Amino acid sequence: MSKTILVTGGAGFIGSNFVRYMLDNYPDYRILVLDNLTYAGDLARLPATALQHQEERFRFWYGSVCNQDLVTMLVKQSNVIVHFAAETHVTRSIFDNQLFFHTDVLGTQTLANSIVQNGGIDMFIHISTSEVYGTALAPAMTEDHPLNPTSPYASAKCGADRLVYSYRQTYRLPSVIVRPFNQYGPLQHLEKVVPRFVTSVLLDEELTVHGKGDASRDFLHVDDTVAALDAIIHAEPEKVLGETFNIASGTHRDVLSIAHDITDRMGYSRKRITYVGERPGQVARHTGDWSKINRLLGWRPRVSWEDGLQRTIDWFKANPAAWSHQTWMRYIPIITAAGKVEMH
Repeated sequence: MSKTILVTGGAGFIGSNFVRYMLDNYPDYRILVLDNLTYAGDLARLPATALQHQEERFRFWYGSVCNQDLVTMLVKQSNVIVHFAAETHVTRSIFDNQLFFHTDVLGTQTLANSIVQNGGIDMFIHISTSEVYGTALAPAMTEDHPLNPTSPYASAKCGADRLVYSYRQTYRLPSVIVRPFNQYGPLQHLEKVVPRFVTSVLLDEELTVHGKGDASRDFLHVDDTVAALDAIIHAEPEKVLGETFNIASGTHRDVLSIAHDITDRMGYSRKRITYVGERPGQVARHTGDWSKINRLLGWRPRVSWEDGLQRTIDWFKANPAAWSHQTWMRYIPIITAAGKVEMH
């Protein structure tokens, strides 16, 4: 095998799309998946044939990224590590934040320590998030934008992001930090806004929007994100090691317009859109500048919002068995700044 790639959180949304892509496009690569199968992890996202016939080319390991012995054993077998494993939902971090710091920060530290102590790794790609930036202070957010996390999730990911940076400076960790902006596409958990709206239409329910629905995000289809990671893995090391890359579309859209796009495409009444209180720690706007990864690696977003949204809607229509068991997890009770308990 020409490369062995360890994928933490490989049964999650982006991780599973990455695993499928690598298995399809690199038949001489060995893929190791480590996942603790929390509520957001699902073995059904991984190729059934790979799971049923685990062999030299693919191996799934059930376990926590905080398990030092297990992580060290897998690190010793790997050339490249792509670290997706994290708690990722902003609203859930407001509801219950302790697990976010444990997994996101200590899990990253566990991996980094194993790499430093055992060596042999060509590249460690840490999947951070645009949430570390907070609200945009410029028309488009470059990688040098100040880090101003505004939620427990964002602060946990910011801690992990800076931990990786510090290990690069102290130990020369062969790291690359990637900050994807908001993701959408097939296989995504229903707690995220696009699948939550789509499935609300399919279930003939109201679509709930925070505040006035004017919070804006930069949405990127998961296929573009996976393509960016492919480009990083196969780049000349001197171009990427020690660097941080935004992965974004460069266009922001507000939550209410997303609800309108989905109801209009699915022939559903806009009158079914309802409003709840603003989410605590809400970020007003994210717009990503992706010029750095374009300049160094030639990557650019290729899936348009219109095409990506239609493909996502079509997938959720065609695969109810893949998501129906998640419907009860779409809403989370939180205490707002006004002290009111609301379902967000």
